[in-house]
Amino acid sequence: MYYYGIDWTYIVFVVPAIIFTFIAQFWVKSAYSKMSRTFSTHGYTGAQVAKAILDSAGVYGVSIVPIGGEMTDNFNPSTNTVSLSSGVYDSTSIAAAGIAAHECGHAIQYAKGYGPIKLRNSIIPLCNIGSTLSMPLFIIGLIFNFEALLYAGIALFALAVLFQLITLPVEFNASRRAMAALRDRGLLTSDELPKARRVLTAAAMTYVAALSVSLMQLLRLIVLANRRRD
Repeated sequence: MYYYGIDWTYIVFVVPAIIFTFIAQFWVKSAYSKMSRTFSTHGYTGAQVAKAILDSAGVYGVSIVPIGGEMTDNFNPSTNTVSLSSGVYDSTSIAAAGIAAHECGHAIQYAKGYGPIKLRNSIIPLCNIGSTLSMPLFIIGLIFNFEALLYAGIALFALAVLFQLITLPVEFNASRRAMAALRDRGLLTSDELPKARRVLTAAAMTYVAALSVSLMQLLRLIVLANRRRD
């Protein structure tokens, strides 16, 4: 019987990526904490920043609402709603401006038909199947030495990795749109823009870290499958 658990492949491939994830999470929390206590010169709240950016982009009909929790900000395309956490919606901090602008970046992506976000949405059903079935199929194939199930599990897991890979340009593009809007609309001063970028860059690194964990896990699955044939 072949073992699937914490073995040398997990330590070599997955553990370093998990450490990177912890570092990225610490980075974003640290950047958010610092910039949420640093207030912008113009004193626009996150909600005001969001409305200004959407209006300037000609994107109308998007609701801007508060949501509970911390760093729970999101754009929901099904309801056309930008939800801003309590630390962003009413806050005049630099972090609030950056995060609000980023979520509006997603709203603008949908309104303008940004290619990668359309592609990501089109594969969501397949990726959900991959996330649910990949590991059970792989483990069953490993236990019973059933090669077809092994590689079916790997293929399905690869779909989930593909979703995370496509998410990266979506997130980076939303941040680029956010920074351009903050600059062009004069919502932050030239001295404040790099501070907002620091928050958005740290947040983007959490997506990079999550992708690295999935990629290393995928590589591990391939190594385990090939080792089974030795």
